[in-house]
Amino acid sequence: MKAALVKAYGPPESLVIEDIPSPTPGPTEVKLRVRACGVNFPDVLMIAGKYQFKPEMPFSPGAEMAGEIIEVGADVKHLEVGMRVLCMTGHGGMAEEVCVPASVAVPIPDGMEFTTAAAAMMTYGTSYHALKQRANLQPGESLLVLGAAGGVGLAAVELGALMGAEVTAAASSDEKLALAERYGAKHLIDYTKTSLKATVKEMTGGKGVDVIYDPVGGELFDDCLRSLAWKGRLLVIGFAAGEIPKAPANLPLLKGSAIVGVFWGAFTQQEPEANQQNMQELVQWFMSGKLKPHIGDVLPLDRAAEAIGILANRRAMGKVVIEI
Repeated sequence: MKAALVKAYGPPESLVIEDIPSPTPGPTEVKLRVRACGVNFPDVLMIAGKYQFKPEMPFSPGAEMAGEIIEVGADVKHLEVGMRVLCMTGHGGMAEEVCVPASVAVPIPDGMEFTTAAAAMMTYGTSYHALKQRANLQPGESLLVLGAAGGVGLAAVELGALMGAEVTAAASSDEKLALAERYGAKHLIDYTKTSLKATVKEMTGGKGVDVIYDPVGGELFDDCLRSLAWKGRLLVIGFAAGEIPKAPANLPLLKGSAIVGVFWGAFTQQEPEANQQNMQELVQWFMSGKLKPHIGDVLPLDRAAEAIGILANRRAMGKVVIEI
């Protein structure tokens, strides 16, 4: 079988496509014929050796995938060959076949395509956990989303609007902002052309916004912190800009505001029942048509390096998916 492999840490172009032996599932595993693999920013970090988890080399990136079960371990009773499932495994999805713990294989609802399933779990899971559990976002509150056309950012825009918030999208081009507007943003800010802090101040009459969703970090973090309303919440999602910012501690003090960390992967392990409830609610919204992932790029496995490069260079419009 073919797989995209990391044999040495480096940029996306350091990935190689090779034939490797087909894996054999253990007693509590299933083997998946991968049909689609979502690409996420942790893939960029993992192949460069900058992620908190470092798989043993060689390894395939790709944390979320969807496909068909083609073999079932001896102790697995609740899954069968031929079932369509989606999985979160941390890595391994950029391959034609992969073995995964049966516990992480979730049946795909009838009518959901593999590409949609592979595009939904991490971005929407992260954003819904951030807005629901970490920010306690309420109807009528204001929400500012940075990186609003990327995978997690666009999911946050869509979910925020669905949850009744007044959403402001911030991004780096007119094209990205137009996409965010189609997904529910009422106000738009191009932070390459104007001051984020000054624009938010003008838009809100100096009040600031209730919740800020920040997957970017870098120099915009200080503007975000200064743009919060009284009792505002700044959600720390990630650092796509590359720089991990430092926060002046006096600013949360003066506004009674909070800097709130969001680590969805840990949440799924620490609070599995709450995560399962989130997933059920998201699936219901998907199946009713209230949520629809925007898949900006679909590439084949032999272009896996290019797919990860789209995220590394911050050119993603919605989700990037590898179709296998």
